[in-house]
Amino acid sequence: MITMLDIKLDNAIAYTISGKITDDEITQLFSKIKEKMETHNEICIYQEIESIDGIEFGAIIEKVKFLYEHGISNFKKVAVVTDKKWMQNTVDIEDEIFRSIEMQAFSFEDKNKAVEFLKRD
Repeated sequence: MITMLDIKLDNAIAYTISGKITDDEITQLFSKIKEKMETHNEICIYQEIESIDGIEFGAIIEKVKFLYEHGISNFKKVAVVTDKKWMQNTVDIEDEIFRSIEMQAFSFEDKNKAVEFLKRD
């Protein structure tokens, strides 16, 4: 399930992930990202990942389609809030791969630090 959040940052998309991610949810998420990209040159992503119990195949296709059509050039920063160590390690690796995007993982206790990270230039 994807639940939208409001972190009071105009150029950010914020959401939580828990359970299974459906085609409809990912389509709605990418629609919101596209809207944000129309009004902001650079956007930030705030993700709270509680658990991932699977992802529908169509959701994967939607992600690939979105990245193919829009790329990642509009993404400035990504903050991932999770207590899963393997996910924190994945964020560290992605930060090295996608050098044009600043990515950082935070624990749930450090949610405020994650938002501050997104606000910093």
